[in-house]
Amino acid sequence: MRKTVFILSFLILAFGCREPYEPEVSQESVSALVVEGYLDTEGLESELLLSRTVSIGAEATFAPEIGAKVTLYGENGRTFSLAEKEPGVYTIAQNMPEDMEYQLEIELRTGELFESETMKPIITPEIIDAGFLQDEEGVEVFVTTQGDENADDFLWTFEETWIYRPRIRVPYIYDPKISNVRDRTQAEKIDLCFKNETNPDILLETSSRFQDQVVFRKTITEIPQGDERIMERYSILISQKAIDSEAVQFWETLKRNTEDIGSIFSPLPSQISGNIKSVGDSGIPVVGQISMGVVKQRRIYINLTDVSPWGYLDPEFNDCAIGLEEVRSQNYKTAFGDGSVLPARGLMEGTTIVAYYPVDRRCADCTLYASRVKPDFWEDD
Repeated sequence: MRKTVFILSFLILAFGCREPYEPEVSQESVSALVVEGYLDTEGLESELLLSRTVSIGAEATFAPEIGAKVTLYGENGRTFSLAEKEPGVYTIAQNMPEDMEYQLEIELRTGELFESETMKPIITPEIIDAGFLQDEEGVEVFVTTQGDENADDFLWTFEETWIYRPRIRVPYIYDPKISNVRDRTQAEKIDLCFKNETNPDILLETSSRFQDQVVFRKTITEIPQGDERIMERYSILISQKAIDSEAVQFWETLKRNTEDIGSIFSPLPSQISGNIKSVGDSGIPVVGQISMGVVKQRRIYINLTDVSPWGYLDPEFNDCAIGLEEVRSQNYKTAFGDGSVLPARGLMEGTTIVAYYPVDRRCADCTLYASRVKPDFWEDD
């Protein structure tokens, strides 16, 4: 009994008196330049991202470096300029010879100069196959490819796009110009939107680890059963990029630190240097990796009918329902005037709609969560 009391007392002291430990973090600002990009040599628009590291706890996670002059120099004397498409995003779409070396130069608007190591483009092998497999846990998207003597290591990135539908579809709209409810025009429809997401995961593989350098069904992403992305139609664009061994080391280090620490910027810049360096003594640390080569892409679509029964149901909208009390014409402005409540269903008397049942806009307007703009690449069934 005394032994039991002793053990209980020890446990209470050990665990019951703990206080949260919040280490002091230096507020000194260490703003490193972050450079990231893969430049395609066959005219596919490529992006180079320039940004600065942010302080721990900062609300913004991306601090774009604007107004930089970015130039790519070929060994034959040709130069290629990258244009700033949006803050911190510099783009290029040029056919460039793969049989020569290049060097990237970055001049910040404050005058600091940075340059890459010499880069030799790598011709990426084709994607042999891309598809998906379904099991009880969801859907796995995969690619199959084959490396060769010039392209052994691969980096994959992907962009996802999917149709987003609201819980309740509303064909009517209150028009203040006529103080009445009418049918929505095609331009006013809010029942079909598109969501887009670029995934930050670092996907690497070395083909020489496999027989005949065939990377068979490499997992690109997994979509859990019932996930929103396949509520109707889903598309994924997979980009395959061959990289050299130094780039592999950079991305592996970054992946390891990201997974272990949880932040891409947690390690010191000196720990993840990459192939970008400062010219002279700018006093600005830099971290990043630039690669060049031929990007191979494959887009696939997955329809709800391909994976049914899918069982998508967002609990956030479980309380969404069309109101039971109709709104008569004399109350249209009061009920629907500010747009927070929409006329969802008509109440018929004979062949005429004399009132409308209401619904909250958040349950019926897909533009609150996604974009009505149909992507140029989108293919319907």
